[in-house]
Amino acid sequence: MSRPVVAAVAFDGISPFHLSVPCLVFGEDRTDLGLPAFDFRVCALKEGARPDGALRTDAGLTLSTPHGLEGIEGADMVIVPSWKDLAAPVPAALVEALRRAHGRGALLVGLCLGTFAIAATGLLSGRRATTHWAYMDELRALHPDITPEPDMLYVDTGDVVTSAGVAAGLDCCLHIVRARYGAEAAMRLARRIVLSPHRQGGQAQFIERPLTPAASADRFARTLEAVRATLGESHGLDRVARAAGLTRRTFTRRFHKSMGTSFGDWITHQRLEQAQRLLETTSRTVEAIAFETGFGTAAALRQHFAAKLGTSPTLYRRTFSNTAPAGP
Repeated sequence: MSRPVVAAVAFDGISPFHLSVPCLVFGEDRTDLGLPAFDFRVCALKEGARPDGALRTDAGLTLSTPHGLEGIEGADMVIVPSWKDLAAPVPAALVEALRRAHGRGALLVGLCLGTFAIAATGLLSGRRATTHWAYMDELRALHPDITPEPDMLYVDTGDVVTSAGVAAGLDCCLHIVRARYGAEAAMRLARRIVLSPHRQGGQAQFIERPLTPAASADRFARTLEAVRATLGESHGLDRVARAAGLTRRTFTRRFHKSMGTSFGDWITHQRLEQAQRLLETTSRTVEAIAFETGFGTAAALRQHFAAKLGTSPTLYRRTFSNTAPAGP
């Protein structure tokens, strides 16, 4: 079976950090985490390169790659991890390579300012997209036919994915892993690279607390960890606030400041992630998983799956698990 081909575009003046994001997620052997062995290629846009073909970076390093834009041919996923002069036209060679890749069914990914390179192809016309918040006005001005999403970490429109700035590129790549290879693989990868697996596109740009609280964690953090450990139980806001030693109003204000979302939305997301893991790794029935994760009924679980993930628990299990479901 052939390996999925992932091509990352490099150019003269690129940030090593931005390029390192797809390298970290797709360029290393992660087969022990349940991911396939990717054929990962860094493909250089030679325009502006040194006479010897090396690319300069904004950190003073130089890069040399075995592939030019011809390496994009045959790729299943093409990632533009950043971009440079937003006012200058995107080179026609890159625009054409991206269009050809999309035309044959490749997933296009624009991380941070890479959204501008994707937008130059016209493939984002009439669609939603995001980029670094500081450049949202430029996106609106240069591409008024795009619907900007300034509060989202990433926007997935199916065949094109865009992300917000800098570290949000990691969130976006984790989302791609989750969508194509399952929640458990994404969770393992997040732990491996020491990144919170809970940052979600569609919520405010925030970092949640680690899964395992430090010994010095305060009562607020310990209370949230206790909620995570007992998702099958009822966790009313007043009760959780009392456990944290806070009034309802103070808890609500601190929670939103720390998490960027409401307690209700947060706990629903925790329950969904737990349900995804159980569907992937166990043969428990949908009814049992709904009860264990605090949704109560299979109907409620199905409703949340449809609203948040666009699928059903049964179809999700069929896609991401080799475990045969138990009988009714």
